[in-house]
Amino acid sequence: MMYLYLFAMFFRIGLFSFGGGLAMLPLIFQSVQDFGVMSSQEFSDLVALSQVTPGPVAVNAATYVGFNYSGILGSFVATLGVCLPSFVIMLIVMKFIEKFNDSKGIQGAFVGIRPVTIGMIAAAAIFVSESVLVNGSLISMKLFTGGVEFFNFIPIAMFAVTIVLVGVFKMRPIRVMILMGIAGAFLCG
Repeated sequence: MMYLYLFAMFFRIGLFSFGGGLAMLPLIFQSVQDFGVMSSQEFSDLVALSQVTPGPVAVNAATYVGFNYSGILGSFVATLGVCLPSFVIMLIVMKFIEKFNDSKGIQGAFVGIRPVTIGMIAAAAIFVSESVLVNGSLISMKLFTGGVEFFNFIPIAMFAVTIVLVGVFKMRPIRVMILMGIAGAFLCG
């Protein structure tokens, strides 16, 4: 029964998500929260792991959740669930794409889907930043006198440096991830 639920959960995510893996993250987050599979911190780790491992983010996330919940069979079921809708939809779309390519309705649908996709990616950024910067390491250290919380600015500095390295200096994202992983190990470990 749990495999059927895991499959159905990720099938629904794969069927109703547009915009790729990052846009799927809010739906995955909501589903794992509703299902009680993992905490916000574990989800944040899932996102980081999904980013640094090869392959699509949504597939990596589904595999991770499935494995975390039910081992190898769970990872297979969750991965199949998230991939199957896209596979079937693409087969259908490729069959009819030439016929409807000039349709104003189809063009209008894509105009409507694009901003939603950006909004879903922004929502994923908010979910991840909340668990990393607020619940995780930003307000995690306390002064020994009176238990007063203070800010750990290392994650914020790493975030800002990442934006500058990728956005301004056009450094390859994988190099930045490796660099920030090493910096995090030394500065936050």
